[in-house]
This record gives sequence, structure tokens and C-alpha cells, in this order.
Amino acid sequence: MTDQTPNAVRAEMGAGAAGLAPLRLAVGLIQGAALYGLYRAGADTVWPATEPRLFGPLLLVALFLPVVVLGGLGRLRTPTLLIWTVVAGTALALLGWHDVARQAAERLNEPFLSPPTLAFLAVALFIAHHLLVPADQERRPIAAFARYFDVAWKAGVQLALSIGFTGALWLLLFLGAGLFGLIGIRAFGDLLSEEWFAIPVTTLTFALAVHLTDVRDGLIRGVRSVALMLLSWLLPVIAGLTGAFLLALPFTGLEGLWNQGSATALMLVAAAALIVLINAAYQDGTPETRPPAVLRWAAMAGGVLLVPLIGVAAWGLALRVGQHGLTPDRITAAACVLVGAVHAAGYAWAAAASLRGGAWMKPLERTNLLGAVTAAGLIVALFSPVLDPARLSVMDQTARLARGDVKPADFDFAFLRFESGRVGEAALARLAASRDAETARLAKAAQVAEDQGVLRGESETPPRRPDIAAWPRGATLPEGFLDEVRVGDPRWNCERNDCLAEARDLDGDGTPEVLLATPYNLALFARDPDGVWAHEGDWPFAICRPRDNRPDPRQLMRSGQLEARDARWPDLMAGGLRLSLNSGPCGKGEPVAAAGGTPTVEVEVIEPPATNTKAR
Repeated sequence: MTDQTPNAVRAEMGAGAAGLAPLRLAVGLIQGAALYGLYRAGADTVWPATEPRLFGPLLLVALFLPVVVLGGLGRLRTPTLLIWTVVAGTALALLGWHDVARQAAERLNEPFLSPPTLAFLAVALFIAHHLLVPADQERRPIAAFARYFDVAWKAGVQLALSIGFTGALWLLLFLGAGLFGLIGIRAFGDLLSEEWFAIPVTTLTFALAVHLTDVRDGLIRGVRSVALMLLSWLLPVIAGLTGAFLLALPFTGLEGLWNQGSATALMLVAAAALIVLINAAYQDGTPETRPPAVLRWAAMAGGVLLVPLIGVAAWGLALRVGQHGLTPDRITAAACVLVGAVHAAGYAWAAAASLRGGAWMKPLERTNLLGAVTAAGLIVALFSPVLDPARLSVMDQTARLARGDVKPADFDFAFLRFESGRVGEAALARLAASRDAETARLAKAAQVAEDQGVLRGESETPPRRPDIAAWPRGATLPEGFLDEVRVGDPRWNCERNDCLAEARDLDGDGTPEVLLATPYNLALFARDPDGVWAHEGDWPFAICRPRDNRPDPRQLMRSGQLEARDARWPDLMAGGLRLSLNSGPCGKGEPVAAAGGTPTVEVEVIEPPATNTKAR
């Protein structure tokens, strides 16, 4: 059997590192092409951007899978790398599909993935990758702890340096564009703003940085050693502060602590800082990296302090859940508490073993492996149907309502409406059909609510007066149209003359309606029987054209390219595409009849001459 010490494996893996440059650059180029293709699909609203459940997973795979390949080249055997690539890609695609599927359709916007999904899956992927690499290098299921330490901390430094290198390149490119701009040459600056250039350059630069840091293996380890040395000397600081905090709790009481909404989160962050700094002091556990006595005592103290710190955090979380039920944030916090509890138990045992004369903090090694597996497994479970926080929270909250633990007037219908995705909408629909009249009434009100603050009994977002220019110039808009409006009205977002409105009698009843042109669509307003201006619907034709060729509804209004024919609310002909008022995007779905009539006439968008296609 060959020598499998870390130094021997580094020599084995590093022997061909220089020859991996073409492969890594090819991976970077393929990633750039994939991301640019997805960007164009989103910009032009074409497949796969028209299928969010496909676009989201593809984006997740295009973002993360090339990084997995870059991190595996030269470190994993080829068969292992191929299998891991397939497994990781499949897992990313499935988790991305679930993330899009669970969100409410009306709040889906590109890139369709929720930010927590991107952040947590990146962490899970990093953990899983660096559990696999050492095991593959040593040809056994569980490698020596020194190998895990060497591979994971080196990769962390590489990742940070690669991101920094990519950012530094862009700073230099923008500096160069500024210099050329001083002498009137704008072409270079324009090139940097082109996505077909910017996206592949970014991915290629990152791939190059990964390769350069891999070739300069000794320099990376030198940077890592300096970083660990500096971090380790912060351990006595955080250990002292945590100890003082815990000693003060019996005198201050816990009531003030629970009045702070972020108490559990802050204690979990403090626990995470302790864990990281203890590991910075311990390093790989070999005699060569054994820290000074002050750091050894600080590490043992920190291991003991983790137990009450995690205990208080768990107690506070349990109180919140008992009082107010589960929410996605509390479920995520519970997962963090569980990971923290694994580390707290293991590190306390390691400290106790050290005091009994055993090897200093040796049980920490197995604890770290168990904690890493626990963290990765929980992340995958939380972002899959297994432990979907939204589903579990909705089940718990509606069960509390059914049991009478919370009255309908105090129930958080806003959570179901705005924060729990499709499962919350489905629960809200069931509550709207409840036999309890008060529950049904409040659920129906929540289904049409636009301001969650109102549902929660908070102060409503104050109304404001929109800033809308009238067309033609010099014209005035009908009385009351520019009165104050509330959130949810299309006029709410009109500021600084970015909207244009024209009064027209579209249905021939002698009373004008108002067409409101925004940068994205046309909205129709008409007076209701009480004389109040009501939003009748929209023609969202702008999203049905490529971004580079999307008509600006305001310019169409200015140039007289909207022609009303016949009577009642018209359809729009936009470049050969017929759209009905309140139809789905790009004409999909049956049009919804406007209040008080049937849409029978059309407004035709007349294409301007080829020489006058740009907005003024």
C-alpha cells in the first residue's frame, strides 16, 4: 500500500496539477455559456424561463455544479469525480425544483430561487464535497482527521482567494474603462456592460484563480497558517465574553433576554464563533500545530461554555414555539440548535477528557465529522419535502387554530398569505371554506389582501399621491385620479414622472376612462358606481417581447400607436400577438371579463416605420 500521509497525497495530486489548466478553463467557459444562455432566456422570456420549475433547477446546477467539478479535478479519482458530479447535479436539480414548486405563483420572479436556498445549499455542498475528497484520497469511508482538516481549510482559503481575485479583476477592468472614458473612448466601458462578455469572463477568471491557487499549493498553506494563527488568538476573547455573559444571566434574569427578538440567533452566532475559533486553535491535532498553553485552556473553556450557551438558546426557542407555534425561521433555528448541541456535547467531552489527562481535545475530531454530516443532512432535509419548513409551519399553525389555542382574530393569516408559499395558499383556501364564520371571513379577507401589515393589525402603510404625467402635454387627468392611493394600486409605484396617463372614452358611454402606461404594461382605470377610480385590469404585453425589442407603453402612447376600435374594454394587438384585458402573461389563459361588460373590441399597436423604432 502506498504512503497515504497528507504530504504524500499532496505530492500525488499535485504532480499533474499544472496540466489541469485546459480542463478547468473549459469548465469555466462552459459555465459562462450556460449562465449566459439562462440570462438571455430570462431577458427574452423564452424557454426555459417560461417554465420556472425548469429554469430554477437549471440555474442552481449551472451556478454550483461547475464549482464542484473545479474542486474535484486533481483531487478526486476520475470515476469518483464522475459519480459525484452526477449525484450532486441530480440533488441540486431536485432541490431547485422543490424550491420553485413550493413558492406562491404570484410571487415568483426571476431567478425563481429563494435566497436561503442558494446560501444553505452552497454550505451543504461544501461540506459534502470535503467529506468525500479525503475519503477518496485515502481509499476508505472515513479518512484521518488530519486529511479532513488539510483539504477543507485549504479549499476554504482557495475559495476566498478565488472570489477576491475575480473581484479584483473587475475593479481593474472598470478602472481601465474609466481611463479610456477620460479620452472619449466609450467602447471598452460598453463592452463591460455586455452580458455575453461579462458572464463568461467572470466564470473563466474564477476557474483560472482556482487553478493558480492549486498550483501554488505551498503559498495557499502559508496563507492558511497565518489566518489560523490570527484567528486562534481571538479564541480567548470570545471565550471570556461568553463566560461573562453566562455568569451575568443569574443576576439579570432571562426575561429581558426573551424580550429581544434576536436572542436565540445571537447565541447561535456566538456558539458558531466559538466552534470555528476552537478549531482554528486545534488545527489538525498533530504535535507540530499544538498551540500555546493559553490557547489550550481557552479551547477547553470554550468547549464547556458551549453547553449552557446552546442550552439557553434551545430553551428560548422552545418557549417561542410553545407560545406562538412553528414558523420557518424557528424550524431553521431548531436545526441550528441541533447541530450546535452535537458540537457542544462533543467539545465538552473533549474538554473533560483533556482535564483527566487524555490527549488534548482529541474527541473533537469525531465530533466535527458527526457535526458535518448532521449539518449537511439537515440542510438537504429542510430544503426538500422531508422537513419543508413552510409545510411543517402551516400544519402546526392551522392545528393550533383548530384546537382553539389561538382565536381567529389573533391568528396570523398574513403568514399563510405572504410567507408560506403554495402550501399556505392551500391552507388559506381551506380556512375560507371553514364552518366557523369568523375564521372564514378573515381567511377570505386575507386571500385578497395586498398589505400584510394590515392583516397583522399593524399600522397600514400610509397612502401617497402618485406622480403621473398627463398625455397629451398640457392635458389634465380626470378629477380624483391623482388622489392618494394605497399599496397594491398600480399608481402606487409611479414616481418622478415614470408613468404616463391618457384619458379616453374607450366604451363610448360619454365618460372617459384612463389608460396608465408604465415601463412594463398598460393599466385600465374606470369609475365605479360610487365615482371612485377602480383598476379594471392590465394588458401586460411588454413581457412577451425580447428585452432588446420590447415596446415602451409610454412611447406607444406618445406616438399615437394605440388605436381603440368599436366599444368596451379592448384587446391589444402587439406585434401580431392578441392580448385580452386581465389575460395571463403572453396571452396565456382565458381573459377575465372586466367588471360590467364583455371585452369585444381591440386596440391595435401599429408598428412604427423602421427608422423610428427607438423610444425618444
